[in-house]
Amino acid sequence: MPDASRSTDHRDYQRVPRVVTALARDAEHGVTAPAHNHERAQLLYATQGLMRVQTDGGVWILPPRRALWIPSGVTHHWTSVSKVTMRTIYVEAGAAKQFGDSCRVIEVSPLLRELILALLDEPIEYPIPGRGEHLAMLILSELKGAETVPIAIPWPRDRRLVAVCSAIMADPGSSRNIEQWADEVGASARTLIRLFPKETGLHYRQWVQQVHLAEAFKRLAEGQSVGEIAATLGYASPSAFSAMFRRILGKTPQHYLTEWRQPLTQHPA
Repeated sequence: MPDASRSTDHRDYQRVPRVVTALARDAEHGVTAPAHNHERAQLLYATQGLMRVQTDGGVWILPPRRALWIPSGVTHHWTSVSKVTMRTIYVEAGAAKQFGDSCRVIEVSPLLRELILALLDEPIEYPIPGRGEHLAMLILSELKGAETVPIAIPWPRDRRLVAVCSAIMADPGSSRNIEQWADEVGASARTLIRLFPKETGLHYRQWVQQVHLAEAFKRLAEGQSVGEIAATLGYASPSAFSAMFRRILGKTPQHYLTEWRQPLTQHPA
């Protein structure tokens, strides 16, 4: 079992003299961690539950088996969308450079999950040499080969675009078009069309599709059917929604439904 004396304060893990450290923390639905950053890079991961994470540059919805890589120094805050069992790791900044300097969602393989949980069975300052050191090196190896999931909601800075994006995030199934959004925020449709790629790197429709993907992941993890999700998000049919999903992710929603229904190896969570 994990060491009961382990702190749940992320600040206590930043200067532990080990390349990789692991933190266990649980959060009830609706808990929000205020904006903060770390000296170390972080793999923000929950074995159960849903999390919403936001930085100045983007928003991510993280269901189980997905984690967010956050480079050191990046300010972020998160909210538990459901009850969450967080089992996250911190990587010393020097060792973390190989994984890039931008946030990205990665697939958490069954092996990576078990390695993280196993490291929590070790003392925070695990002996070197020893089992903890081997686990840490294996975690870095798994991270190096981890698949990136192309889901991210880039966040703008222009106040008009922030108003539009916030409204779409609040109601992902809204049927309003860009002309209607423009009227609401006091801008022309042409201005918004120009601002989307300038501020987010995505065209309007691409940005909305990223919101739909994030919402779909959340609803799939909650057990909703593809038909229910397609209807909620305003697609003409489940097949139209599935086609969009597969075009961007290379896999169908049914693939993820099947994956999440498969039981994970039992382990103290």
